[in-house]
Amino acid sequence: MKDPESAGKPDLPALQRRLAEFAAARHWQPYHTPKNLVSALSVEAAELVEIFQWLTPGESSRVMEDQATAARVTDEVADVLAYLLQLCEVLGIDPLSALDAKIDRNERRFPAPGRHDDKP
Repeated sequence: MKDPESAGKPDLPALQRRLAEFAAARHWQPYHTPKNLVSALSVEAAELVEIFQWLTPGESSRVMEDQATAARVTDEVADVLAYLLQLCEVLGIDPLSALDAKIDRNERRFPAPGRHDDKP
């Protein structure tokens, strides 16, 4: 049974396929090396940082209230995610499994105050 919140939303593998097909149709695969994808990811992340660079903490919390700025933030987030997903595809990393494992490690490394689970 599908989660009602995810109804109509694309899933990660479908998005990765679309990105791969987009690149293949333009013959971009030779350029999609791990080095190039990481570099592009860094540039896109920097473009996202640029939007927030001189904002106060309060202004940054309200960034999505301005339609033009919200559109820029959304586009840059999409660019960062697109390059990250393409990098994962090229390197054979399942991004959701990698994130799940990382959260598990962080829960063990940084236990919440007052919690004493018997998690290994």
